[in-house]
Amino acid sequence: MCVDHSVNCLCGKSTASFNFRDEVLPFEVIIKLNCPVCSSGTTYNSATMLADNGWIIEFDMEIARFLLMKDIPASWVTPEFIFDEGYCTWRGVTPSDHIDSVRERNELLKLAQTDRKRYFEEIRNWSNSRMERLAREGWRKAHEREPVKT
Repeated sequence: MCVDHSVNCLCGKSTASFNFRDEVLPFEVIIKLNCPVCSSGTTYNSATMLADNGWIIEFDMEIARFLLMKDIPASWVTPEFIFDEGYCTWRGVTPSDHIDSVRERNELLKLAQTDRKRYFEEIRNWSNSRMERLAREGWRKAHEREPVKT
């Protein structure tokens, strides 16, 4: 089961939605979130932060290692591991993906009322081209990765 939480960035101009895999980590594992606007003044620390396309998430690594140590060696628990393995990650591919993808699909749904055949072609093409576009834009989760074996 995954729980969704919305977090405002430090400057308050943007919001990101997060999922927490199996609810292992609490919401409080996120110390700070910076959007592309407020991340420019942030000193990046790779030991506690993850950068994704201009966004920076700062994690409380002590909490993460403590809560994951039952199943995961502490040396594996990095900001990248936490994010990429879904313990604290975007709800979708981007911070607002769950909203953006619904909006895009709803636009295509209008086509279903007038041209069903074209709708099915467009929805199939949309899915593939959307992930390619997100990968080109630099979103971390749009790139395929090998999961860490636990």
